[in-house]
Amino acid sequence: MSKFNILWLQSGGCGGCSMSVLNAESPDLFSSFKQNNINLLWHPSFSEETGSEFLDIITKIESGTLKLDALCLEGSVMMGPCGSGRFHLLSGTQRPMFDLIKSLSQKARYTLGIGSCASFGGITMAGSNPGEATGLQYEGKQSGGLLGSHWKSKGDLPVINIAGCPTHPNWVIETIIQLAMDALHIENLDSLQRPRSYTDHLVHHGCPRNEFYEFKASAEQPSEQGCMMEHMGCLGTQARADCNTRLWNGDGSCLRGGYACINCTAPEFEEPGHCFSETPKIAGIPVGLPTDMPKAWFVALSSLAKAATPKRIKINAISDHIVVSPGKLKKGQSNDNK
Repeated sequence: MSKFNILWLQSGGCGGCSMSVLNAESPDLFSSFKQNNINLLWHPSFSEETGSEFLDIITKIESGTLKLDALCLEGSVMMGPCGSGRFHLLSGTQRPMFDLIKSLSQKARYTLGIGSCASFGGITMAGSNPGEATGLQYEGKQSGGLLGSHWKSKGDLPVINIAGCPTHPNWVIETIIQLAMDALHIENLDSLQRPRSYTDHLVHHGCPRNEFYEFKASAEQPSEQGCMMEHMGCLGTQARADCNTRLWNGDGSCLRGGYACINCTAPEFEEPGHCFSETPKIAGIPVGLPTDMPKAWFVALSSLAKAATPKRIKINAISDHIVVSPGKLKKGQSNDNK
């Protein structure tokens, strides 16, 4: 059985997705690749080959003498200035990086956008976008990007967008293994071409603040324990990812660290139009409601939930630690909900 060859390139980004995959545990990144017959041809940080050795690998791939099964791009594609690509040239050459990416995409059986920058443009595309950054097959929410809306790889798949900022190590490794086993097909991708293995979930699933959410007992300041949806900008009820059930580094997630979910797996998350820690509202109702929930239902549910909130939960929601334990109130506190 021949090895499944992957090539990893970096473009306009911070390198955070590479740092993330290095945090894979049980097994680690390289053990996972070895166990599944995956061969990393080259990575800018992990590989020993540099300079002419790297260019020789590229020449062999483009000439067809070296098989490329998966091209992994981390970071957005830099098209500027004026579409020339000269803001990002392939080191040691005068070749625009976007030209190399486009060429290798035609040679690879599959092309993967690693992280939200490669997938949708991401943070690199924010603001006035002077670098003319874009994703491989999306520019924000608009399909197109470098390769165009209708592009498909030799493996008959569009760009596989493993979105996240950074992306979870297991999302990357799991997807590559599925490709190596010929077990990832178009029906395994969602409407934004992200693997459904993690986007069939919501960040809300498994959130440690769910009891507070159920009673609409909300945090009002940073470090408080209550639900952060109503006042603190949390988008966990809308964000497509399994961050709170497939934890980071064994036991972490943004919400477990006290930070609101900013929906970093979605296009244009980087420019919400307001502070990340604020919840936009109309007539006191959050603009962004939980997925699949009509506004009237949310209003009715919130009113009922708040009326039924136990005092324990009300007190703990606006505290930075558990003040009242379950079933037991401090001396002098009543057990009613008034």
